[in-house]
Amino acid sequence: MDNQHILSQLKERFGDGIIHPTEPYGLLTFYTGATTIIDVLGFAKEQLGFTYLTDITAVHYPEGENTFSVVYHLHNLLENVRIRIKANILVADPKIPSATVLWAGANWMERETYDFFGIQFEGHPDLRRILNMDELEVFPMRREYPLEDPNRVDKRDFYFGR
Repeated sequence: MDNQHILSQLKERFGDGIIHPTEPYGLLTFYTGATTIIDVLGFAKEQLGFTYLTDITAVHYPEGENTFSVVYHLHNLLENVRIRIKANILVADPKIPSATVLWAGANWMERETYDFFGIQFEGHPDLRRILNMDELEVFPMRREYPLEDPNRVDKRDFYFGR
């Protein structure tokens, strides 16, 4: 089983629902919609043998449309093949279906992603903070604030030869 076979199976089943396939460092990576993510994950698990959910996380892209990419890493243990599936959602409405219907282990991964990004996993059995304080009113991994204080004099570029 190689990336082209996997991609052809996915495109045959979902057609235009598989967007921007690439292979950075040999890892098949593609986008799909938030409305079809559970169908794509289920097909990858049941039909393609990607039974191991390695990780769920997110990336915040504040430039442009201000979106999150919810990222799923799957592993086919028999063939030793990995794939990465991404689904873009808007920060203004950060909702996506929960993968706990396919993998019970998605529970903690989705709670962590909710805790740091504020993404609502619809249908999750117990979506609440897992690492941060319950009273925390922000989501620390969102890129909503500057990384450093621009007034610090010890961080000027000329000190670093730039």
